[in-house]
Amino acid sequence: MVPTSPSSGAGALGGAPGRAGRAASPTAPAAQVGAALADAHRAEWAAVVASTARLTGDLDLAEECAQEAFARAVEVWPRRGIPDRPGAWLTTVAANRARDVLRRDAALRRRLPLLVREAPTDDGASWHSDDRLRLIFTCCHPALAREAQVALTLRLVCGVSTGDVAAAFLVGESAMAARVTRAKHKIATARIPFRVPDAWELPDRVAVVCDVLYLVFTVGHAPPSGDAVVRADLVEEAVALTRLLHGLLPADRSVAGLLALMLLIDARRATREELLADQDRSRWDSALIDEGIALLATASAGAVDRFAISAAIAAEHAQAPTWGDTDWARIADLYRLLAQAWQSPVVALNSAVAVGMRDGPAAGIAAVDAVADDPALARYPYLPAARAAFLMDLGRWDEAADAYAAAALLAGTEAERQRLRGQAARARSSA
Repeated sequence: MVPTSPSSGAGALGGAPGRAGRAASPTAPAAQVGAALADAHRAEWAAVVASTARLTGDLDLAEECAQEAFARAVEVWPRRGIPDRPGAWLTTVAANRARDVLRRDAALRRRLPLLVREAPTDDGASWHSDDRLRLIFTCCHPALAREAQVALTLRLVCGVSTGDVAAAFLVGESAMAARVTRAKHKIATARIPFRVPDAWELPDRVAVVCDVLYLVFTVGHAPPSGDAVVRADLVEEAVALTRLLHGLLPADRSVAGLLALMLLIDARRATREELLADQDRSRWDSALIDEGIALLATASAGAVDRFAISAAIAAEHAQAPTWGDTDWARIADLYRLLAQAWQSPVVALNSAVAVGMRDGPAAGIAAVDAVADDPALARYPYLPAARAAFLMDLGRWDEAADAYAAAALLAGTEAERQRLRGQAARARSSA
């Protein structure tokens, strides 16, 4: 299935596009190729899929051709060297492969009209011309269920494997594969257009896209499974797409608030392995903090939504010189506002923690216990962990150790399990 001749693959990169395929060196070490492929997958996957989807009008075919382009790179780059512009090389190979398939397969030709496409524009400087935005607005079409929107975005825009998407949703891989297939089929049969919506449609459509991008960011910032403390690829893709959206709608307060929130949280990435209270704040990214706070001014100019309020909370943490200097009264007030704007059990728990930090550990335990019966928190590790922290402050060591141990059993990643087990051991040793 992969291109095997110069006319159908990398060797066809003649003329202007061919500059992308010119080898930087005749051969490349395996480690160098592996790193280049990983970088290309992280940075270019969405663009390759989106560009091919614009060409073919078929998401299945676009995804298949993108996969084959990367497979072709695995074969070619070690022998011919890493191209100067890996993304352009991959896009061209995927496009060539798509053209080969479309020429050869009459059945696929008949599928072309299934996805309505906008004629390609020549406005290369316009955000509207960005294929990744077209792809994400297609994935987030309101005709699709929210879980399908997020799953498609993770799979097609972020290049997350079906298995990892399944893990994020706590479902089996086969079930997630079926869900993604159904969503793509619905896009085709409903003739959902592959385009950025018109201006009059944007207000309704942007809210959904913001929700999905924030979920992608959240999955990257706190992976539900695996060994990584942070999935940098997902975080960076979510930030990049939100920047594109902000470029499209610079005055949109929700988008500004979302981008501010992401930047203020991501500024702490280098210290993510530690609890917020223990993090070395000199390692936080001050440029991202400054940018996030500047965006927060735009997001807060008028009625505020959950992203602006959440960003304001993140800004309070970012600007506190030390954990002890944190303005918990201000944060508790912001969480009270957030709970009014966004009814979420996690927000309710965070609000309870803020109350405890403001009023003392006994008040914190009471506030946490008040939200503990929510079934949505039954397997949420940060519920027993929050309770454990307040128990530690009260010197109730054995109870704290038991609560940390219970939290460790619910943790999705090994790093989080180890951290919580360590907390349990420290509590036990203090008894």
